[in-house]
Amino acid sequence: MDKETTLVLLNEVGVLPLFYHGDIEIAKEVINASYRGGARVFEFTNRGENAYNVFVELLAYVKESLPGLSLGIGTIYDAATARKFVDAGTDFIVTPCLNPEVGQVCATANIPWIPGITTLTEIYNAQQAGAEVVKLFPGDVVGSKFVKAIKGPMPNVKIMVTGGVQPTKESINEWFGAGVYAVGLGSNLFPKDVLAEGNYSWIQQKVSESIALVKEFRANA
Repeated sequence: MDKETTLVLLNEVGVLPLFYHGDIEIAKEVINASYRGGARVFEFTNRGENAYNVFVELLAYVKESLPGLSLGIGTIYDAATARKFVDAGTDFIVTPCLNPEVGQVCATANIPWIPGITTLTEIYNAQQAGAEVVKLFPGDVVGSKFVKAIKGPMPNVKIMVTGGVQPTKESINEWFGAGVYAVGLGSNLFPKDVLAEGNYSWIQQKVSESIALVKEFRANA
């Protein structure tokens, strides 16, 4: 999927599910449920020993079975790892911190790079290094007032927030009211007990509800 399509989808849907599991079958079920719920951008996080192998299989599955879904890899710290996942075919890369070398790998591959930031200086440096969208993390620590405040000196900055976002009307309204581009949701969409039960219809419902809340907020804004 091309760079602009991924970023437009991220903004249009407004919700980025992020998930890791070392079992490919569980990962497929979760991505299926998210897709049925309306997600069109999905971040698989590089957080386990088996992450690369699962991601490669997942990517092949998505290309074959889930049309119009952009699948990216998260938790990438360095250029060498970024290159490995670019070669595998990732649609985008999300990093926990700001490493311009990873940005350069993404620029060469012409895919979105979404680096983690927590300060105005980091946002500026990320933009200088080519990032079109930045990831504010941890959202619950930094707070929505930060987003609102930096929209003054940086009105055009595109911020995706992760960490502490809840799939509730209050949380969605708070963050989108502050001016975010999108929100990333992990454990709140994929609770351990729900996964243990294999209750994938719950996940589908929760993803669908979260996306609907974004639409509702925008319709009334």
